[in-house]
Amino acid sequence: MNRIIVMALALTLGVVAMSSNSHTDKAPSAAENRVFELRTYYTNEGKLGDLHKRFREHTCALFQKHGIELVGFWTPQDEKDGKGDKLVYLIAFPSRDAAKASWKAFQDDPEWKKVYAESHKNGVLVKKVDSVYLDPTDYSPIK
Repeated sequence: MNRIIVMALALTLGVVAMSSNSHTDKAPSAAENRVFELRTYYTNEGKLGDLHKRFREHTCALFQKHGIELVGFWTPQDEKDGKGDKLVYLIAFPSRDAAKASWKAFQDDPEWKKVYAESHKNGVLVKKVDSVYLDPTDYSPIK
């Protein structure tokens, strides 16, 4: 049943995105699209489970509180790609300025500071973060 719901949602998003951008040959300007941020967290050994717990129980809700749209979260399947020590996720913002403001509000949030400190009591979870801001292409089903 969940698979059917996910497939229906994906199809609906694709149709909505295609219909809103149909009959155009030019790429929309960056101002017409959300800005996406692809983030990759490389965890310290044995800390991926703790990072998942922090996201599941705190971070996702705090992101949403501060206007950070959750698109999806993934972990690699293969050892060569970081299975067991890498989290990859995609978030979205109305604009790059909105991203800057959301990140500042999130980082300044007293609840986040408390959660962050608590999650590090048994050692630092993340050793490296990569962040890339992305604009959707004119043929992207998600904009």
